[in-house]
This record gives sequence, C-alpha cells and structure tokens, in this order.
Amino acid sequence: MNRGAGAVPFTAAVTGLGVVSAAGLGVKETWHAALHGTVGRIVRPVSWQGLPHDFFYAVPHFDADVLLGRRLTRQMDRFSQLAVVAVREALADAGLEPEAWDASRVAVLIGSSHGGVDIYDAQNAVMREKGDRRVSPMLAPLTLLNAAAASVCLDTGALGPSMGVASACASGTAAIGYGRMLLQAGLADIVIAGGAESMQSRALCASCVRARVVSLRGDEPQRALRPFDSGRDGMATGEGAGIVVMERPEHAAARRVPVRALVAGFGATNDAHSPAVPHPDGRGIEAALRNALADAGLGPEDIGLVNAHGTSSVANDLVEGTVLHRVLGDGVPVFGTKPVTGHTLGASGAIETALTVLALNEQCVPPTANLEQQDPAITIDVVHGKARPCHAKAAVKTSLGFGGHNAALVLTAP
Repeated sequence: MNRGAGAVPFTAAVTGLGVVSAAGLGVKETWHAALHGTVGRIVRPVSWQGLPHDFFYAVPHFDADVLLGRRLTRQMDRFSQLAVVAVREALADAGLEPEAWDASRVAVLIGSSHGGVDIYDAQNAVMREKGDRRVSPMLAPLTLLNAAAASVCLDTGALGPSMGVASACASGTAAIGYGRMLLQAGLADIVIAGGAESMQSRALCASCVRARVVSLRGDEPQRALRPFDSGRDGMATGEGAGIVVMERPEHAAARRVPVRALVAGFGATNDAHSPAVPHPDGRGIEAALRNALADAGLGPEDIGLVNAHGTSSVANDLVEGTVLHRVLGDGVPVFGTKPVTGHTLGASGAIETALTVLALNEQCVPPTANLEQQDPAITIDVVHGKARPCHAKAAVKTSLGFGGHNAALVLTAP
C-alpha cells in the first residue's frame, strides 16, 4: 500500500501474541529457543518412510483433546487446531475476553498454504479400502483454506470480516498486513491475524523432493536448515501457528493495555515469473519492501533489524539477501529462525512476525542457527553464533512464496 504525499501513516497496535511451533507450545518457549538457536522437535513421519527427505518439524506436547476438548477437536483439522490454540494464547496476552467485546467489530484473518491437505490423504485411503460411503461428511469443511479462520470464529464468537489468506509461504505475513488495512478502513476495532499449517502429505513431500527444494541431509536433520550458509541445500517443513492481535490505537488506549509494537507499513507484490522460484533480480520482494517502507513513512536508515524469510534454499536466500543489501545496505542485523521452527509454510511469516516483535521488545537479535560459513555472494549482516544486543526502533519482516507472492511488514516500537 502506498500513501499520497503528506499522508499521516496509520499504525495498528499489537497487543497480543500467540505461537505454537516445533520449538515449544507457546510464545515464551519459542522465543527462548530462538534466542539460543535451539533446533525444534524433529520427527520422521511413518508415511514418509523411503523418501530421500523424511523428516518434519512437529509441535511437542500437543494433545488437541486435552487442549481443546474432544468434541471441538473432531470439528477441526490439525492446522485449525493449532490456530485456535495460538489464538487463545494471543487473546490472553492481549487481555481480551470474547464475552466482553463487541463481536461485530472483531475480524479474523488466518493464512495457510495448503489448509487441511493431510485429511485428503487419509480419506482417499478410506475410500479405496472401504468405499465411498465411509468417507467423512466433514471432509469438505475441514479442508477448506478458510477452515482455520472459521474455527477461530466459532471458538471466539467473532462476527466481523473473516477469511483465509492464501499467498503460499507469504500467507501469514500477508494476513497481518491485510488485517491492518481493515483497521485502517474502520471495518474493525480488533483483528486476529496470522497463519497456521500442518502438512504431512507424502505426495507433497515427494513433489518437493522432485522439485529439489528440500534438504537431503537426512542423516543430520538437526543441521539441515541453514539459511544463508554456503552449504545450504533446501528447506525442511514443519507445522505451527502464529497469531498477532492488532487493534486500532484508540481502542487499545481505551482499554489501557500495553502495546507490544506497531504495524506501521505493509507491501505485497507478485513476481509474475515462475510458480516455484523467485525472479532472479528480486524485483517482486524489492517492490514489496520499498512499498512497506513508504507506507510506514520511513527510510532504509530507520530500520534497525530484519527477520528474513531465509528458507535455506540456494536461489531464494541469494535473491532475498541481494535485495536486503540493495535496499537496506549491509549494516542492518538480519536473523532467520526457520532452523528453530522449521519452514511452516503459510504460518511462517506470522510466527516470525511475533518473534520480530519480541526482538524489538527485548532489543535483542536472535542468532541464525546452523550458519557456519556465510555464502560470500550474500553480503548482509546475518547474526549467528549467539544473540546480539541492538538499538532498534523499527524492524522489517519479509516473506516470499511459491507462485511469486511477496509480502513485507514494517514494525515499530510503541
């Protein structure tokens, strides 16, 4: 979104965060792991046995029946379950109680890359083995890309605009940006925005192997994800959910609640180049980043830290690193957290936005785990080894996705 000359920037107040990831069941656990560069829980799905890439980042201690109750659990696919748990944490963090709010003024936007894809595999097996009449009548509503947003509305009673946002791996970041636009337009007072994903489909994993986008370091999965490293050879997927509660500033002020950060700028573009790889000159992500800065009324010199998409793929990291250097220079500390959480696809941008907010709050940049020797062709300042203190008043979060989708956010300290 670009502003006209002299326009006053609109900022959305971030009042709550919720995260469910392979690094932990909650914001504190995930942040602690990010600060220490601790790789999250990795499992080898039985259904992936025999594939060249056979490991997956999985949320630890996640018992949906215990966390949500068996009745509610049966109404949701796993990605929706993850979203609802993260939303509950974010609302508690924001001090919001659904019983007390004006539900018609609460919007919900949850991004996802694949939605409830895993249940398709399971139900296809049921159909082959037991026939059409044994297919679940809930297959359609459970697998919709908007299912997580619908589940959150059912759980909270939110009655405002709600939607699933589908921009591949940029979905979570885009959901937050579009949620801010709803606040700016006066269409909501509170927005619950983020992303959720849980994709353990053998067919999709096999496809990623064929496309050469996943790491083949199956003998050392803990060291497989290595953003910006010379030895990177691809991503490793995982499940998770990240949620940001945003409010109109006057609404948060009236509630007298702490504001964690401000969403000050947003940019979204498409490369129109390839279904699987970014444009080699990075024109799409560069435009998104420059648009986000312009939307926030800030210049490159105002940015004190960056959370990069950092997938550990050869082409993606090179393009993103080149663009960050071209736009922001080489003096801004950059960090990537996918080695900690796994690449959670449509949830990744939202989880990483929450971690970027915490980096601003703590004035500390987490290290990029597994970075041993930075690719000499990537000249940005990637923090590694240990966390680094900073003095940042503004931060950038970038995301790139299959299909050429790009999104960038500018976050500022309150």
